[in-house]
Formats: sequence, C-alpha cells, structure tokens
Amino acid sequence: MYEKFLKQITDFIFIDQEPQKADIIFIPGNGFPNPSERAAELYREEFAKKLLPSGHYSVVLGHFAGVLQKQELYQGKFETEWEFLQQVLVQNGVDKKDILKEDNATYTYENAIYSKKVTDKEGMEVKKAILCCMPYHARRALLYYQLLYPETEFFVCPAKESPITAENWYLSKEGIETVLGEVERCGSQFHEILNEIKKEVRS
Repeated sequence: MYEKFLKQITDFIFIDQEPQKADIIFIPGNGFPNPSERAAELYREEFAKKLLPSGHYSVVLGHFAGVLQKQELYQGKFETEWEFLQQVLVQNGVDKKDILKEDNATYTYENAIYSKKVTDKEGMEVKKAILCCMPYHARRALLYYQLLYPETEFFVCPAKESPITAENWYLSKEGIETVLGEVERCGSQFHEILNEIKKEVRS
C-alpha cells in the first residue's frame, strides 16, 4: 500500500516526456541553470528555434535569489531571473537573437501569463511547445502554461540534473517537503483560478 501511495504522488508531480519539434521552448523563472541547460540542448538538436525564459524575481523574496547551482560556471550580477536564464542559454550555445524576453513575472502563474503576452505580441501561433523546468515543478508549471495556451500541445522535458527526482524524493526531508509542497500548491493556488473560470462559464 505504501508503495502505491508513493507512486500516485510521483506520477502526478513528475512528468518527463520525449521532445518533439515545437514552435518554442518555455522556461519558467528560477535560479537553477539545469532547465536552461536542457532547453539549450534541445535547441542545439533543432527541436525549436525560439526560447522564452521568464522571470523577474520571487515575489516572496523581493529580489533575485541568486544562482542555486553551478555558481562556478555562471558568474555575474543578475538583476532578474531572465538575465540569469539568458546567460545560461548563451553559454550553452543559444544565439541571443533566438531568445525572447519576459522579465516581469514573480511566480509561476505569472510566468505563463506574461509569456502569453510576449508570444501574442510577436504574433506567434504556438501549436506545439516544449516546457523545461525542474523535475518536481513539472506538474504545476504544465497546469499553468496549459491554462494560458489551451490549444497548445506541450512536451514536458525537465532538467536532467536535479537533487530531487522521481526516484529519490521520498528518501530525504528536503525531497518530501518539496514534493508535497508542490502537491499542496497545485490545490491551494488553483482555488481562485477555478472560481474565476466557474464565474465565466456561468455568465
């Protein structure tokens, strides 16, 4: 029974799909280089020609939290998550002209909202998109981006390197708190959204 319980949570939170040719690669804001490294790899393999990292900084902290891994590789003063993510992409072979800019979002839902504004402004029709994030952030990020791009087919391709994975999250206090925190946020953060959707359906 315990194993089934763990599998249900793991299957819900962690999504890892095979990439397909897409119109764009989305990268929700964060301080980890890993998702952008994965995005750059997919770009080099020509799965998409445009990338859109998104992020100002955490609404909770009020400033960019700093580089959370591989600080020796990605040095510099970054005012926003977007500046940091752009640098990671460039250092990993992405042409600057192929990187779109969104540096206002302060949390995941805003990453999706403001990214939609950018692609709309660019006149992009996003039929297929790749989403690169940390593995444990996959479900919540997908829910938000799918909400803003309801007609888009998404392929979730999370970072290959992560201290918290589908295989080990339940073996450490940090992993348990992180993953169950994602489960909680998938519920709590959608209360207002679903209520707004209900109002629109009734009106």
